[in-house]
Amino acid sequence: MKNWGRLGLAAAVVVAATAWMLEGNVKAAGGPAQGESGPYRVLAPIESGNLLLFPVVRADGRSTGEAPFITLDEGLKSGEVEVTEAGRARGLVRPRGPGSSPARDDLYRGDEVNTLVLVNRSKRPLLLLAGEIVTGGKQDRIVAKDRIVPADADPIDLGVFCIEPGRWTESSATFGSAGKSAAKSIMVQPEVRERAMVDRDQQQVWNSVNGAISQMAEAASPPVGSGGPVSGGFYPRPLGTSSYAKAIDSTAVSDKVDGAAAPVMKAREQVLAQLRDERAIGVIVAVHGEIIWADLFANTDLLSRYWTKLVRSYAAESLMEGEDHPAPTVADAQHFLDAPAGGTENSEGEVGIYRYRELKSGGTETFVLESLLPGTGYDVHLSKMKLRGEEGQVVRPRPISHPMIRPDVDRLEPVQ
Repeated sequence: MKNWGRLGLAAAVVVAATAWMLEGNVKAAGGPAQGESGPYRVLAPIESGNLLLFPVVRADGRSTGEAPFITLDEGLKSGEVEVTEAGRARGLVRPRGPGSSPARDDLYRGDEVNTLVLVNRSKRPLLLLAGEIVTGGKQDRIVAKDRIVPADADPIDLGVFCIEPGRWTESSATFGSAGKSAAKSIMVQPEVRERAMVDRDQQQVWNSVNGAISQMAEAASPPVGSGGPVSGGFYPRPLGTSSYAKAIDSTAVSDKVDGAAAPVMKAREQVLAQLRDERAIGVIVAVHGEIIWADLFANTDLLSRYWTKLVRSYAAESLMEGEDHPAPTVADAQHFLDAPAGGTENSEGEVGIYRYRELKSGGTETFVLESLLPGTGYDVHLSKMKLRGEEGQVVRPRPISHPMIRPDVDRLEPVQ
């Protein structure tokens, strides 16, 4: 197996460049028809312990040019994007002058687990990815699905899932991004993203968070030799939090995540420079030798802007227990990407803003976000995942329930 960390990215790209022939379009990433070649070429992987990343380039080397979008982290840092609990929405509504539409009364309500309010005051459209973390408010949340928010827009309902079931007290009026710095930015790992995107169920998300935190604690605990109370000779050191974001930002876990991502992150600028040179637009992810995920973007610019938080999320997944498989080849990764989506397709979105498609076939599911804004008309982000089901999910010591929510109601209220 070739290894960019040992042999250098350039050598892998030279091999791949000879095959750049076909027209590329993210829209086709669900898979080509039988007998056709795909629009992408998979390169030799970057390897680090249990983690393997296969960069992906367009077969024809084309690019969509500079992406017009602002990211969630960029918007929160600049103050152009604000996220708050639903009960605080009234303060976000801006007067539009004579003849403007009235303020949205449906935003003026009590706080809810699965809804936040977001306003984009930027002059650029905002790109949101499923699994991005916002911390603060009454509990930490993740974005439920990919979407685009127009520039300078009125407040919107933002569908979210809670990733901190043990808290319902306000820590701040507004939300920020996860991570103590840009170098520590992260989104939830693929297992939790899958529960949010595919199951769309808060209980499933809570259960996966609970299992992930338990395994983070074990991975971050020092070994004590064989024969310890936990398999592998580890005494698990509790992380003391129900928050996924706080757990993964703890020093012990963060160091483990950084170690798993070291071959990529220690030479981050060098790797990104070479990815830009070769116009890489995404990666295919294998953990414990099993290909589980792919993230593809419209261009290299977007990939580079999400690079740190994506790679650290993949590294977090690699810390989880799992059965080891033989290392996949470039051909295996190419097959995963090219396999036809077929099956069933669902679509939703907003007229003139975005379309979000879900394609399910066999053991995989693909989600495609297409921009419909003027001057775009192309697919911005694609996620493709191997459906792992109950037997493939992380260990869940026990189900999580929220002390402030009844299963038969949507809105939070004290249980009498």
